[in-house]
Amino acid sequence: MGVKIDRRSLLKSGFASLGAMAVAPFLSDGAFAETPLRLDQSNRLFLSPMVRAHYLDQEPNFAKVVARIGSNENPYGPPPMARKAISDSIEKGNRYARTELRDLIGKIAVKEEVSPENIMMGNGSGDLLEKTALAMFDKGGNIVSADPTYMSLIRVAESVGATWKPVPCKADWSHDLDAMEKAIDKDTKLVYLCNPNNPVGSVTSTKALTDFCNRVADKVPIFIDEAYLELVEGADNKSMVSLLKNKKNVIVARTFSKIMGMAGLRVGYVAALPSTLDSIKKVTKGGGSGIACTSVYAASAAMDDIDFQNSTRKLNTEAKTYLYENLTAMGYKYVPSYTNFVIFPINMPGKEFLTKMSDKGIIIKAMDIQEKPWCRVSIGTKDEMKLFVSALQNIS
Repeated sequence: MGVKIDRRSLLKSGFASLGAMAVAPFLSDGAFAETPLRLDQSNRLFLSPMVRAHYLDQEPNFAKVVARIGSNENPYGPPPMARKAISDSIEKGNRYARTELRDLIGKIAVKEEVSPENIMMGNGSGDLLEKTALAMFDKGGNIVSADPTYMSLIRVAESVGATWKPVPCKADWSHDLDAMEKAIDKDTKLVYLCNPNNPVGSVTSTKALTDFCNRVADKVPIFIDEAYLELVEGADNKSMVSLLKNKKNVIVARTFSKIMGMAGLRVGYVAALPSTLDSIKKVTKGGGSGIACTSVYAASAAMDDIDFQNSTRKLNTEAKTYLYENLTAMGYKYVPSYTNFVIFPINMPGKEFLTKMSDKGIIIKAMDIQEKPWCRVSIGTKDEMKLFVSALQNIS
């Protein structure tokens, strides 16, 4: 059974830890400054101080699903130009897309204003997050990140011996960059930032993040996961790729899964210094050789389909605004999101909420953040959001 201790007493005690990590002053502020941390019997923080995900007892019957809004997928994709490219390239599916992949890398490099040597392809950005973890933590060390955040890179790093140093988000759910910088020590091998951040949807300003990278990247590599960056409206959304021009040791991940609507086609890339990419390639053939030929053609075409990207952004904002209005009317206090998902606290246990939504054919995510239940719902079509709102009204 866990015990509780208030944060001030925790900091005075000095012996609570996550693995071998002593709790340091960087845990004293943030979105949960007034919330007691939960400790185990050895006075250690639980695996993640902030988040526990809930899962259904069995796979939902997708034949009866009316709104699949749990995985942050683009409900409108793939783009029309990508669909045509897939159709036209089917007959080439017996070949490895080596030349075509080089062409795609060149096209991405032009877009990002870097050299092709700065680009490495993968089967979605998630594949590259995991490969980075394997390459950088084969001899241990620690990784600093926000909490809550996207856990793929962190979980793989832990699996090969890394220690995670989580830093609570600020009160507005943005990254606490000053606290993250304080958390870095001689054993830190990587700082991970997801911006906009999943699962909370917050964004950290371009200026603050640029200043942080300029200060820190010469000491330790910084991985910036920009999966949702192209969906941002109402805030600055400049990529950190430009820092590579100044030889800053940043690794920037981008994906075709979100704005491009190609989650099932699995294409992503990272931009980094060539020396950093060389270290990642030690655990992979590199170059995206596992990407299907049809996906390579689709990705190249999707980059050209600007109308689709603009339409996705517009429709996403409209459906999200509709959700905001209805959540407010029902008394829910959501976290403002710059992505295609929204989180908000709910009034029943997460597992129960997840099950009731599934029974109505609606797939969402439920989690506990500091022992309180929350829902994370992806932004689907307007009709899907209407179905979600109606179900929420009926089960609340």
